[in-house]
Amino acid sequence: MLAGVSVSWYTWLEQGRDIQPSTDALRRIASVLRLDRVEFAHLFALSGREPPPASTDGSVSTGLEILVRAIDPIPAYVRNARLDILIWNDAIAALFVDYGALQPHERNTLRLLFLYEPYRSLLVDWEQMARGMISTFRAARAQAADKRPFDELVDELSSLSGEFREWWQDTGVQSFEEGRKRLRHPQDGTIDFTYVALTPQGHPDLSLVTYIPRPAAVEAQ
Repeated sequence: MLAGVSVSWYTWLEQGRDIQPSTDALRRIASVLRLDRVEFAHLFALSGREPPPASTDGSVSTGLEILVRAIDPIPAYVRNARLDILIWNDAIAALFVDYGALQPHERNTLRLLFLYEPYRSLLVDWEQMARGMISTFRAARAQAADKRPFDELVDELSSLSGEFREWWQDTGVQSFEEGRKRLRHPQDGTIDFTYVALTPQGHPDLSLVTYIPRPAAVEAQ
């Protein structure tokens, strides 16, 4: 009754009959049975259907936060699909900006790229990085169930940055998984990094981003 299916239909389901349950029916049953994330995915695997995107609240687990602190001195932070920076370690703060000194709404990669001059001036290839990050943001927005937080940021940046307003009209999309970033650091000079973004299991809306200095041997190749 809670799942909105008949006794006969549910009996046939448990008997493994070929009744072709819909995605919505399986989701209702999973909710009534209070399946966890792994059980939910297993139910859909047994049905031969792709599970719907996992719903997440954007929170960072204690274990993930401990990991970010523990890998210091490797610069690292965790951000969500909207590119909001949620947690970080001391190494990344020393490299880019003291995120703790910013207001929560200011801890956003796009906002920093276009509106925060100290951050912008660090990047040797600023335009390339800015355009690439817009493409990443555009792809994340398209996949988001709730586009309002994305659109609020677009409206703000469009009103404050002519460059963002112009480049947002493009249509390109790209992922942010691995690449190269060069910094013009005020104390350490030009530094070359390989950045790697990993998605924590069970948190498809989050990325753990690390910045690893590139060895001189790599640059010589």
